Amino acid sequence: MRQAATAPSATTLQRLGLATVIVNVVIVLTGGAVRLTGSGLGCPDWPTCNEGSVVPVPGVETAPLHQAVEFGNRLLSVVVLVVVLAALVAALRRRPRRADLLQPAWLLLAGVLAQGVVGGVTVLTGLDPLIVATHFLLSMVLIAAAMVFNHRARRPTGATRLAVRTPLRHAEGVLLAVLAVVLTLGTLVTASGPHAGDPGTPRLGIDPELISQFHADGVFLLLGLTIALWFGLRATDAPPAARRATTILLIVALSQGAIGYVQYFTGLPEILVGAHMLGACLVWIAALNLWLQSTETVDGPERTASSGARTVAAA
Repeated sequence: MRQAATAPSATTLQRLGLATVIVNVVIVLTGGAVRLTGSGLGCPDWPTCNEGSVVPVPGVETAPLHQAVEFGNRLLSVVVLVVVLAALVAALRRRPRRADLLQPAWLLLAGVLAQGVVGGVTVLTGLDPLIVATHFLLSMVLIAAAMVFNHRARRPTGATRLAVRTPLRHAEGVLLAVLAVVLTLGTLVTASGPHAGDPGTPRLGIDPELISQFHADGVFLLLGLTIALWFGLRATDAPPAARRATTILLIVALSQGAIGYVQYFTGLPEILVGAHMLGACLVWIAALNLWLQSTETVDGPERTASSGARTVAAA
């Protein structure tokens, strides 16, 4: 009886799931603020800030603003850790336990701890552009784990089956792979651009125009796949949730593409670069949402849908 009384409610799990997504997006934005304000070395030591102090020290060579921005980002990483730990504890205390919740919860914890190490290496290497890129891409992994946890927390336990036609599911997988490449190319564009995080940080050495063109080509391919899926899901018996998810993805992807072009042709103003970072997170979330909404929970024995769908592992 005591376990039942202290077990987290479904609402609590759902709120924690949403919180894990939000905090992992917010820390990407604060990390972008660190870079865009030139505060990447505002705390030049790790795990301390400077001069053996965990907190910023007045009167040192580093400007107070840079110290505050970088230290604020570090503080937020503690908030992320607390939220992720809360989600894991809630999943562990749930009765009956659900392995489908524990898997992304453990991945979130491991990812947040890994982010702390990568963040430290970023500082100790003087903002090496490839390490900075790894820092961002690891955040995308964390957002994916958070999306899965959030999605599963809102669904009952049970076998799941594919709710869309198999060829469309394959197209969704290709779309996610293309988006992963686009995000990676975006980090290389950043590593070759002007916003290094500190005036003394070296750039990657790739021609910015060339890598930007590759990035844009990937975006065009992504948009083409999204439009094809939009029509494909409406031409078949796909569920309304999957159809809505493609509409959201298409709107967000088009908006992100527009921001990308405007920022490129206006000399990469900081406010637009920050908006583009938010857009990258939102496109990734929208694409993951499409993947997750393309399955449905089934009751009783596994069965194959008349639409040609097949039972799959829990999404």
